[in-house]
Amino acid sequence: MDCKRTLELLPAHLDQELGLPESREMDQHLQTCAACHNAFASQSALRDAVKQRATYFQAPIDLESRIRAALPLEPEIAAATAKRRPWQWGSWNWLNAGTMLASLVVLVWSAGLYLATPSPNELLAEEVVSSHVRSLMVNHLADVASSDQHTVKPWFDGKLDFSPPVADLTAQGFPLVGGRLDYLDHRSVAALVYRHRLHLINVYIWPAANERQTALHNLSIQGYHLLHWSEAGMVYWMISDLNPHDLMTLTRILQAQAQRTPS
Repeated sequence: MDCKRTLELLPAHLDQELGLPESREMDQHLQTCAACHNAFASQSALRDAVKQRATYFQAPIDLESRIRAALPLEPEIAAATAKRRPWQWGSWNWLNAGTMLASLVVLVWSAGLYLATPSPNELLAEEVVSSHVRSLMVNHLADVASSDQHTVKPWFDGKLDFSPPVADLTAQGFPLVGGRLDYLDHRSVAALVYRHRLHLINVYIWPAANERQTALHNLSIQGYHLLHWSEAGMVYWMISDLNPHDLMTLTRILQAQAQRTPS
């Protein structure tokens, strides 16, 4: 089984929907391919994060009885009830009001569930954090360990459908550590690793959906600082435990570099 087929079947493999022969082939491939193993770990971490962060609402115990009471009665039952209680001439109006109230409760509940659902950017941020944490483990930081951009950049040739911009920024205080393949946002991406003093920085790069430049956004998750933007047709996501000021310095350097580099 090759990498392309493996990545296509990852969601089904995670959900245990594959047959026994395909599952065995998947397991064998994941044991020998670091890039696909990282992709599998990313999707697994994202799945766990969604389960942990999803908001669940438990309906009130008496909700079913209230809704049933608000629904119109069957014609025969309604006629019999009207004969027994002729003084309730306005019961139909109360039923209409009850139906509207029940509908309103369901609508508010649905709106709350929708608003509590993480946005695509929030889910992607969780993927970035999971990938960064995994990269700090032993032998997960770089597939090609080198401070020479002329070694790291050619290493990506044939492994990605784009050529990521790579630069050694030692003179600016951010030496290049190396690079690796990773999997984010349902595609293979380039991960460049930089160092600033004792802090490691992951910079994830992949082609943007369009050439439109997007503004810089920053957020913090689990003690990590993240910045993301798009520049010169590429999407950038950066993450580190480095202080925001120094991380912004690296961001400005990469933005300036992207503007100078021909697309």
